[in-house]
This record gives sequence, C-alpha cells and structure tokens, in this order.
Amino acid sequence: MDMSREKKKELQARYKLLKPDMGIFAVINKNNDKYYLETTPDLKGRINSTKFKLNAGGHPNKELQKDWQEFGENGFEIKILEQIEYEENESKTDYSEDLELLKMIWREKLSKDMARFY
Repeated sequence: MDMSREKKKELQARYKLLKPDMGIFAVINKNNDKYYLETTPDLKGRINSTKFKLNAGGHPNKELQKDWQEFGENGFEIKILEQIEYEENESKTDYSEDLELLKMIWREKLSKDMARFY
C-alpha cells in the first residue's frame, strides 16, 4: 500500500514541527544516593543513550560506570528533574546556556539536601 505524495509531505512537515523535550535528568544511585546530572536538548534520546552506554560498559563517567556494574540497572533510578520550554518566537535555536544554568541551579538545590554527585 503506497502512501500518497501529499500524505508523505504532510507527515514530513509535521515531523519537522515536533521538538524534543529538553531539560535535565538525574541518574540516581539508590544504594548511596549519589546523583549524576545531565542536561540535554533531547531528554528521551539522551536518557536512552546514557542507559545504553551504562549497560554496554562505556559510559564516560568511570565512577558511575563502576557503580552501575556493581549494583546493576535496578540499583538506579533515572528521573527527569525539569524540562525547559522552547521560546515562542522560534528565533532562538541554541539553548546550551539555559541548560548549563539549569544544571547549576539543580546542583545547588540538591547540595542543600546534602546530595553527593558523580
């Protein structure tokens, strides 16, 4: 069953309008309450990538990787802490400063609760 050209064009246009959720997530070690924080313009994609790297033994944070191998995936919780909304005027395309600021805010907020970090 072939899809009409018009339908394909419509689907492609709608896909381009979809924007991934961006923000900050944490990988939380349930055994020692240590946090690994990461900001990203694509939460779902980065969370999947992080899980894949950890399960494959190739995560760049060696301490987190060591604990993941010791306690296994069930010893951790991956949690979205906050999402950032896109600006409505759409002229802004780079949110890296906003994401860095968000990470600083969350580190400070969690530090007040005596959290430790990877």
